[in-house]
Amino acid sequence: MSSTSLLEMKHVKKTFGSLEVLKDISIEVNEGEVVAIIGPSGSGKSTFLRCATLLENMDEGTLSYCGESATLNESGAAQYVDKKKLHSIRNDFGLVFQNFNLFPHFSVLKNVIDAPINVQKRDKAEVTAEARELLKKVGLENKEDSYPGQLSGGQQQRVAIARALVNEPKVLLLDEPLGALDLKLRKEMQKELKKIQQEVGITFIFVTHDQEEALTMSDKIVVMKDGVIQQIGNPAQIYNEPANRYVANFIGESNIIEGVMKDDRLVVMNGKPYECVDYGFEKNENVDVVLRPEDIDIVAPEDGKIVGTVKNVLFKGVHYETLVETRTGTSITIKMTVYNDEPVLNSGADEAISANDFYLDISDIPELTDMDIVARANAAAWKISTEESISINKIDYKIEEKNGTYPVTFTTSSGTSITVNMIVEKENKVVDSKYGEVIYAVNIFKSVDDIVESIALDTDLKTWANAQAWTDDEEEIIEVTDVIYDFDPKNIEPGEYSVTFKTRGNEYKVDTTDQHFEGDRVGLTFTPNDLHIMRKGGL
Repeated sequence: MSSTSLLEMKHVKKTFGSLEVLKDISIEVNEGEVVAIIGPSGSGKSTFLRCATLLENMDEGTLSYCGESATLNESGAAQYVDKKKLHSIRNDFGLVFQNFNLFPHFSVLKNVIDAPINVQKRDKAEVTAEARELLKKVGLENKEDSYPGQLSGGQQQRVAIARALVNEPKVLLLDEPLGALDLKLRKEMQKELKKIQQEVGITFIFVTHDQEEALTMSDKIVVMKDGVIQQIGNPAQIYNEPANRYVANFIGESNIIEGVMKDDRLVVMNGKPYECVDYGFEKNENVDVVLRPEDIDIVAPEDGKIVGTVKNVLFKGVHYETLVETRTGTSITIKMTVYNDEPVLNSGADEAISANDFYLDISDIPELTDMDIVARANAAAWKISTEESISINKIDYKIEEKNGTYPVTFTTSSGTSITVNMIVEKENKVVDSKYGEVIYAVNIFKSVDDIVESIALDTDLKTWANAQAWTDDEEEIIEVTDVIYDFDPKNIEPGEYSVTFKTRGNEYKVDTTDQHFEGDRVGLTFTPNDLHIMRKGGL
């Protein structure tokens, strides 16, 4: 493969209105390469192609072709004023789109030769000879008199490719070229396209959202998300050494486990140390560990590095996709009392005041302030006529450092008051010594309106209950990932409900040829080479 640079883009940006579609894109494509631009819809893939082929002016950045700059104005922006040069550059590109854009009233041969003869004014005999040679290469030498409507989707695509190649472009660009084909035909055409590229020997750049397609066909993969290149590398690099969580999840199946690099070639995950082959991280640096499903072996529990329970099994034809739960996560359940908010009204003073009962840990009492009490009781006062907030200027209570119920009274300057209860309890926490985790939360009182009007209830419940988790040595905060409740937040009635907060459990997806069954106790094992370490901070 040639290492001669064909296309180079540096710091390219493109916006449409207020939408920034490409954000500081830089890439180099060499002659003879097959480059896949992969990403979800809206990631900027097609805009990337259009800017690369000068069909779209970029806002910032530079482009060069075979070492020659294509940005011709003084500011460096791609406002192309040399029409002759622009035409010459565009002739270096052949384009194949998903819908093929064949003329239905033209034969296969005429679809291929029409533009070179009638637009470019090339010699008819020469073009026809080239077209027939190309149709032979794409396996359509017996279809030159057929019409597009008489061809299969794969055959139509090959016509589109021949038409794009007849001008002998330096690079062929394909925008979702296989997206309209069924699975079987798509796989066949992947092989055909690769064969055509090898026979013709030109550069291919193709856009796709299909990870398998990118891995199968390309020499280089460019992974995009939201107009940003996440990683560039060959298929093996992209698959085995993903740059971040996004790449790991987008390219292939991944088990991603939070870990800590204790030293070179030593990572701690799930509270246990494991040998790996990665190095160069800071000691005690938080990392993500990627473990591919096909790299895990299921063994007897006593032989496993990790032990778990089979939760689900799917037969995939050549293997079983087996889900193994190795831990459920540390959880805590609180009591949530829901009530109808009934403020105290003082019509004579045109005032209303409201508050709710609340729970309090004994350990919080020494540092308890009036502001804390107001916040925990959600105490508020307002003018009835205008709903304008007014101050609560007096708080009366007596409290002891022991369990019990203690009244607290909130009063305005006009004497409007409400009394609620502070319920003192021991600290509500669960310690999971097996995994070195502590999770904490408090029981709560909330009004029906609080629940119904919540925009992000899971987040609000965590805030209201002060739900949090940490390592038992208090060195690290642990995310509370799950909030579980059994009520309909839009139709909740007054009453008592349970809410459970939970840290992340661990599940491993395993591809195996051996069949296992739900409920089986199994071990999981892997080698140091199977663990791929990623730095945090990726998307």
